Amino acid sequence: MILKVYTSLLLLFLVNFVWTRTVRQVYDDLDPEHWSHYTSECPQECFCPPSFPNALYCDNKGLKEIPAIPARIWYLYLQNNLIETLSEKSFVNATHLRWINLNKNKITNNGIESGVLSKMKRLLYLFLEDNELEEVPAPLPVGLEQLRLARNKISRIPEGVFSNLENLTMLDLHQNSLLDSALQSDTFQGLNNLMQLNIAKNSLKKMPLSIPANTLQLFLDNNSIEVIPENYFSAIPKVTFLRLNYNKLSDDGIPPNGFNVSSILDLQLSHNQLTKIPPINAHLEHLHLDHNKIKSVNGTQICPVSIALEEDYGYYGNIPRLRYLRLDGNEIQPPIPLDIMICFRLLQAVVI
Repeated sequence: MILKVYTSLLLLFLVNFVWTRTVRQVYDDLDPEHWSHYTSECPQECFCPPSFPNALYCDNKGLKEIPAIPARIWYLYLQNNLIETLSEKSFVNATHLRWINLNKNKITNNGIESGVLSKMKRLLYLFLEDNELEEVPAPLPVGLEQLRLARNKISRIPEGVFSNLENLTMLDLHQNSLLDSALQSDTFQGLNNLMQLNIAKNSLKKMPLSIPANTLQLFLDNNSIEVIPENYFSAIPKVTFLRLNYNKLSDDGIPPNGFNVSSILDLQLSHNQLTKIPPINAHLEHLHLDHNKIKSVNGTQICPVSIALEEDYGYYGNIPRLRYLRLDGNEIQPPIPLDIMICFRLLQAVVI
């Protein structure tokens, strides 16, 4: 299972790397006699690099409107401007867009012309961070792979907005104004290939409902979550990286085996209200428990397997895989108990 997860992440990286290198190589080999053509149709407010003719750089120009985008453009950079509206006239010829960066503008939902985004049939990456959106824009391009909406004012998610986004692998909604009521049981329906969901820095008090089953990375830091429901992670059996730092979790809010989940490799519970280490799985590799209220650590009690049984199996047996343990900011006094080292033989770093 762990090997499959790492293989999937590595494959995503390699495909993206090779594809980018191939595209850039094609651009670098272009005949200079064609450069004048690309320059002539370049909007005067922007920069069109001759060696990368499918990219258009209009960032940091003080723009209030988006200029007409040439048909050849795949990559559009419009970040750090004063843009308030997205109108169809700007994109009427831009039918090949793959990537749009509109971070750090002044875009509102009312400023997005109806249907302008959904008509971008080939768009894969849409960045709208640091704007003034109050809800997730809809409708969206069905081919999207990444949607970044961090640091807006989003408090509403329209019904069915994600239902056709089967290719979406990353959804970033962190640092918005989402309440529990905004996340219904069908909110994420349709996101069958989602790998990363970031809802950190919102106003959640409960764990969100119906997280897509294929999610690998779930980020819920800086909310007000108090309780982990029984068997919550059985619905997301592939979750590998789980962040719940800066919440209000206490011992009573965690079921007996709430985090004893074999898929979780990295568990972050820093800055909560725990007084003891919750039961963990032998597959866990990184555990962050700093800045809680833990007073002592008993290696025999927290060891996910019997220490005697572990000795019988030997080094190649089912020994715990924990490599990193952070416990600073608690009430624990050094030295590290010997039974911690006996149990977790692969530990490479302990912060106490």
